[in-house]
Amino acid sequence: MKAPAGLLVLDKPKGWTSHDVVERARKVTRVRRIGHAGTLDPLATGVLVLLVGHATRLAEFLLGHDKRYRATIRLGIRTDTDDAEGRILSERPVEVSRESLEETLRSFVGEILQTPPAFSAIRQGGERLYEKARRGEAVAPPPRWVRIDELRLVEWNPPWATIEVACSAGTYIRALARDIGERLGCGAHLTELRRLASGPFTLADAIPWELLEAAARAGGWLRYLRPMADALPDWEPITPSLEILSRLQHGQPIPVEALPHPGPRLRVHRPDGTLLALLERQGKRWQPVRVFPEDP
Repeated sequence: MKAPAGLLVLDKPKGWTSHDVVERARKVTRVRRIGHAGTLDPLATGVLVLLVGHATRLAEFLLGHDKRYRATIRLGIRTDTDDAEGRILSERPVEVSRESLEETLRSFVGEILQTPPAFSAIRQGGERLYEKARRGEAVAPPPRWVRIDELRLVEWNPPWATIEVACSAGTYIRALARDIGERLGCGAHLTELRRLASGPFTLADAIPWELLEAAARAGGWLRYLRPMADALPDWEPITPSLEILSRLQHGQPIPVEALPHPGPRLRVHRPDGTLLALLERQGKRWQPVRVFPEDP
């Protein structure tokens, strides 16, 4: 039997860490080599992409995918985790109009410098920040640039606001909620979060955990395994000559004139459609950045 390799697009249940999902998927599918392509907090639900088998080698490329979220923010209350699971730090009255809220949201669109939450999985000095924060140590996460492409108000039911956010990878929606509250002068924290999209995958592509679990128990979970190429729609697909395929199979670079394609990145398929390699243009040659073995 061929070793499974591909993608599982799940709708993550609330209360599970991304690692919980990976561990449970390993158990029900009996496949040890599974990872994920972008962490979701336990509070959050929505699109979580699992990488199965050789597809784990795509993680570097998928982690950078843009994201889209729907989030509910509670204005007037700040917490130490910037979400509903934290300790309340302050409470203030909410005297915010819809117009001022929408104006504030617009001010966050573009490149912004964001300070991650103190309770985050970022490593500092070899340790996760949340581990230090839980011990009561002072934590100062370094700010970083992120990109907000779209930020709109979906529903305003004071003191709760529901927003939709399209953003770059690495954006903390908890931190965005906190900063929106600070800019409004009343504080805020995140109460609900749902990932609507991760790269090319949306909720329409995601299956509930229960469906995967039931299929695995019946021995039919592979029907939900998507080809690796589905995660790379921006890489131009090609199926070159057998000679070039053979060279790529051994990790050899290919002269640009042998593969005259204008784009900077190519995904190379075998005649049967399976993914053989990912190529990036480096000067006058195509350099293999990933080569995937042919299943036995």
